[in-house]
Amino acid sequence: MWRTKRSTVDGYFLAGKNMTWWPVGASLFASNIGSGHFIGMAGSGAAAGIAPAAFEFNGMLMVLILGWLFLPIYIAAGVTTMPEYLQKRYGGRRMQMFLTVLYLFIYIFTKISVDMYAGALFIQMALQWDIYFAVILLLAITAVYTVAGGLAAVIYTDAAQTVIMLVGAFILMGFSFAKVGGWDAMMQLYPAAIPSVRPHNSTCGIPRHDAFRLFRDPVNSDFPWPGTIFGMTIPSIWYWCSDQVIVQRSLAAKNLTHAKGGSLLAAYLKLLPFFIILLPGMISRILFTDEVACADPELCRQICGNPVGCSDTAYIRLVIELLPAGLRGLMMAVMLAALMSSLTSIFNSASTIFTMDLWKNFRSQATERELMIVGRVFVLVLVVVSVLWIPVVQASQGGQLFIYIQSISTYLQPPVTVVFIMGCFWTRTNEKGAFWSLATGVLVGCIRMILDFIYPVPLCHEEDIRPGVLKYVHYLYFSVLLAIISLIVVVVVSLATEKPKPEQISQLTWFTRFDPVKKPKEEIFTLKIGTKRFVEITPQTDHITERNEQSGKGSACHQTNESESSESSIHTQSRIVTALYWLCGMTPQKEGGAKHVTPPTREAAVRSLEEKPHLRLIVNLNLIVCLSAAAFIIGYWA
Repeated sequence: MWRTKRSTVDGYFLAGKNMTWWPVGASLFASNIGSGHFIGMAGSGAAAGIAPAAFEFNGMLMVLILGWLFLPIYIAAGVTTMPEYLQKRYGGRRMQMFLTVLYLFIYIFTKISVDMYAGALFIQMALQWDIYFAVILLLAITAVYTVAGGLAAVIYTDAAQTVIMLVGAFILMGFSFAKVGGWDAMMQLYPAAIPSVRPHNSTCGIPRHDAFRLFRDPVNSDFPWPGTIFGMTIPSIWYWCSDQVIVQRSLAAKNLTHAKGGSLLAAYLKLLPFFIILLPGMISRILFTDEVACADPELCRQICGNPVGCSDTAYIRLVIELLPAGLRGLMMAVMLAALMSSLTSIFNSASTIFTMDLWKNFRSQATERELMIVGRVFVLVLVVVSVLWIPVVQASQGGQLFIYIQSISTYLQPPVTVVFIMGCFWTRTNEKGAFWSLATGVLVGCIRMILDFIYPVPLCHEEDIRPGVLKYVHYLYFSVLLAIISLIVVVVVSLATEKPKPEQISQLTWFTRFDPVKKPKEEIFTLKIGTKRFVEITPQTDHITERNEQSGKGSACHQTNESESSESSIHTQSRIVTALYWLCGMTPQKEGGAKHVTPPTREAAVRSLEEKPHLRLIVNLNLIVCLSAAAFIIGYWA
């Protein structure tokens, strides 16, 4: 809390823009690896083999693309949020409004409700608590330090929780491999992990024959290889390169080199979930076949309360059954750390875009104090809506939480990916092309998503009566189709309408990021009081300056010296209000002394693109090493 000025926009939402590479990288990893990852990825490993690890290896490459291609553009643009970037790049307000609302929906559907459900499922099985009581308790703890500390508190706790997560997960991995008999035993026993009770004359409960392949049959498999390469990459670019939760951490770095270093650390750490989460999930199926791989709906309902399957309990069963009492407590801390690190990241980022992109547009004269209050209150609204969505998450995608996350992502994120890529790398893209591309793509994606909820995936012994667009078009292929539709619309409409203005391109694309900063024009303001006349020449900003007759110095009329609050006003405030101000890092201000928000200067943004040659060489060499490691492991398991 004390590391930054929590009462300012930069301090609360961007941690003062003073973070070094290691907390940025740890926070990127912790924000990505939430409890939904531990529960969902281990469950998908138990049900489908190693193919879900492709999402992790793909993420390795995308977080590097963020550091080397997208971040220089965002830093040069001097933005705080991703909708703000689109507003500067395309002009107008409708793109910013549209994207802000879409981001908030994505956070609720694929992030907050999923992580809350996963964490509560763990607590329900470990402590036998009611799942909704567990959710409310977790949220109460999480909300306190999100609201109180801002992004600085979130990033530093993320860094600490990353260490806890890795230590605990490595310990459980060791116990798992020791119990199953090692690597070779896992490879031999997994294909034979068939539950004793399953429907006759069906494939229910039988492990896939291609369980140890990353790239699978392009037509009849659960992870077709063209979809794994192309369809997976499109929403992954959105997540790692234009999602507020991820980019906000990188924008908090003190300069571009530290931001790249954070991306590298996150990429190296992304190698680990395959070994510490997915493989233990496969071992859990071997050790607890009848419980984890149950194939009979009634039996599944008795085991985990979910008739569509119990594979999401794979990781939890390892914790409860294999670890001694002390280490079970450690893994409880690991799961809570994973849950809270991802939730706090999402809460902070969601409140950022709501406050800076929605509220500030409707309340253009909002004071900085008002924005701080609104951002914190909005966290509570998000919590309520996400709790209400949990039953939908529980029943989706055959009980595989990880697949639910990825399928919803492919329905909503490809149009946003196309708009960002074209905005960053094609200077001819204009606002009309981007808006209609986004609107068309989101409409098509929402239709597919609604159909998915109306016609859920049938159980393995049931007949598939879904419409053809669900039955024959895999969600990864739909991702490619949706991106192509959005791309065609943005190109056609942009070429058919006027070119973007020069100010919508300068410093806002890859090719113009080093454009010189244009100085604002000077304007003359005249103030006449009685017979005296005062003249002040100021650049074009959101501020109006007045003259102080006695001192002769210019002082901004909206600024106050926070330390000069009167003694009487301090005494009149109740102790409770004072405590709330302290908790939220806000200074009580005299009436009329509200402080308006000043946007970051373009000069500072351009300066932060400068890199020292020897440090740039180090991060570039690390980039080559990291890409080589990713290529090797993908090629080995392909």
